[in-house]
Amino acid sequence: MRYHGDGQGLRLEEIPIPVAGRGQVRVRVLACGVCRTDLHVIDDELPDTRLPIVPGHEVVGVVDALGDDVEHLEVGQRVGIPWLGWTCGDCHQCLRGRENLCPSAKFTGYQLDGGYADYCLADARYCFALPDAYSDIEAAPLLCAGLIGYRALRMTRLANVPAPPGAGPFRLGLYGFGAAAHIVAQVAASQGQEVYAFTRTGDDTAQTFARSLGAVWAGSSEDAAPAPLDAAILFAPVGSLVPRALEAVEAGGIVVCAGIHMSDIPSFPYRILWSERVVRSVANLTRDDATGFLALAPNVPVRTQTLSFPLEEANEALRRLRTGELSGAAVLDLSL
Repeated sequence: MRYHGDGQGLRLEEIPIPVAGRGQVRVRVLACGVCRTDLHVIDDELPDTRLPIVPGHEVVGVVDALGDDVEHLEVGQRVGIPWLGWTCGDCHQCLRGRENLCPSAKFTGYQLDGGYADYCLADARYCFALPDAYSDIEAAPLLCAGLIGYRALRMTRLANVPAPPGAGPFRLGLYGFGAAAHIVAQVAASQGQEVYAFTRTGDDTAQTFARSLGAVWAGSSEDAAPAPLDAAILFAPVGSLVPRALEAVEAGGIVVCAGIHMSDIPSFPYRILWSERVVRSVANLTRDDATGFLALAPNVPVRTQTLSFPLEEANEALRRLRTGELSGAAVLDLSL
């Protein structure tokens, strides 16, 4: 399935099977998650998209061919391919352990063809072994919803200083309860945090879903938080939620914006930022994020809720994601 930049959605096309070059592997795709970033790509909301492009960056597959100089992967090995698909390794950011900020980075399903296809090429450095505890469909959401959510959760630790006895649990707000939040909620709850889920007004299904995954409270993003939050993560790409989240976190709290794209943030009074509150974004991911989260997930254990679609129904999966009809994550099943 490819997008041509014409605003007409994805087209099912036959294209040549790619050939692995130096440092690359070819992967026979078994499943690919459907992510909100894919919507941003086909809605032309991101700059410098390579067109035409095969979207998809939550790719699960089996190594089908090795390029030259690939030694740590084997043909037949199951791997996951995430959003960050290539970095230079030599720039200021890469050399300081911030490869997620590499100015030359390329991204799967955005500048590199992704997993909405039978075969996908990938830089071998950015392919990861997947836990055996997960089926192909279950593993797909771990590769972006899981990884970006995990990185965002790690960013909230800036506010999570050790508390003295009797201080109570760390309170975490999640704004937007979709694929990423349903994974983060499980990780946070396993760490003893109190999770507060904020959804679209009237979305009783998402609120019930959040409670089933350990949220102590779930309500509308228009509602005031029932208790002061230590931190909040925004998964919904809605800029007006930033001031709301700032008002919800207590002094010294942090608001993490986890999306790659967000509508404009409206102006807000300085008083809701004062008292050492912090607003920060999460950009992409690193290989350390991937290895750390994929080791952690089966020990929580994280359970992904998915709804499968055949490849040719990718546009329908994206439509349901856009309209908020999904609980959990949509996954394209290449075996269907």
